[in-house]
Amino acid sequence: MNLIEVYIQEVAQRLPEKNREDITLELRSNIEDMLPDDYSEEDVKVVLKKLGSPVTLASGYRDWPMHLIGPRYFDVYVTLLRMILPIAAVISLITMIAEYFVGYSGEQAVINIGLNLLDEGIWRIIGVGIQVFFWLTILFAVLERTDKGKGQQPLTARLKEWTPEDLKNIPYIPKKKAISKYEVFGSLMWTAIWATLYFYADHLVGVYEGGRNGLEFVTPTFSQEVLLQYWPIVVIIIGLEIALALYKLIKGQWTQRMAIFNTVLQLIGTIVFIVILLNPDVLSKDFILYMTDLFTITTNQFKKWVIGGGMFIFMIAAAFSVFDGFRKVKIR
Repeated sequence: MNLIEVYIQEVAQRLPEKNREDITLELRSNIEDMLPDDYSEEDVKVVLKKLGSPVTLASGYRDWPMHLIGPRYFDVYVTLLRMILPIAAVISLITMIAEYFVGYSGEQAVINIGLNLLDEGIWRIIGVGIQVFFWLTILFAVLERTDKGKGQQPLTARLKEWTPEDLKNIPYIPKKKAISKYEVFGSLMWTAIWATLYFYADHLVGVYEGGRNGLEFVTPTFSQEVLLQYWPIVVIIIGLEIALALYKLIKGQWTQRMAIFNTVLQLIGTIVFIVILLNPDVLSKDFILYMTDLFTITTNQFKKWVIGGGMFIFMIAAAFSVFDGFRKVKIR
């Protein structure tokens, strides 16, 4: 067996046809130059081992990369993937919840609603993740093969080659001051949850009792008509919370402006929440009657407990959020 010819054949079949003949002639000449005059099979093996695998050697002659996404684009690819995936997942969940409750007839048990949302939500997130991964990978694979600057340094997030000057644009972020993608995802998820509970409170928030088919919805806690009277300002708060979450994603750390933004949001949210709770008709009459009979207390006492307790918890949570924001800003 002629090892030289087999080796050249293995290299040639991986080369573009237009360059194949010239490269094989050059390769054959290089191998002959590396061999002694009276060479043996062992000499051939030594030379071929120095040249390396035919696959690796052929890739050196080709302009087309063997990898899908190489080191030049890989860091940008991973950065965008980590940024887009949680945002796409949250948007998908919010859309799914909105679609589900728009068509809700009120006949289905709440426990079944929760299970259906959980099951469909998991598959929706998986589906969105696959879509984002697929199209982003295709995009960067195309960039990898159309880039004229192959073999140069990896690109930064700004799609430019790295230089020491780039270090001046990268702030040092202490670990306790940094904002993780999971924190942003959690903020968006919480907004989606409480917004759903608010606009569908008459179906989701209330008293449940055990029945033959599991938990049964007895009476809603709030009057949906009263809650919907405040929908414009509630929608504004939802928009502000989403804007704050995206601002956190962009900045990646707590800043003075972010802490002020958070303070204003908490202040507006607290005022709106208190105004809604102070509405005398916000609690449904059936809920008040049910609870006063259960605890054998007067209506006024029960309202004071619920409204006072709700206001206290909300104000404490808002105050802690404001304090924690400014505390993280001061971390150096």
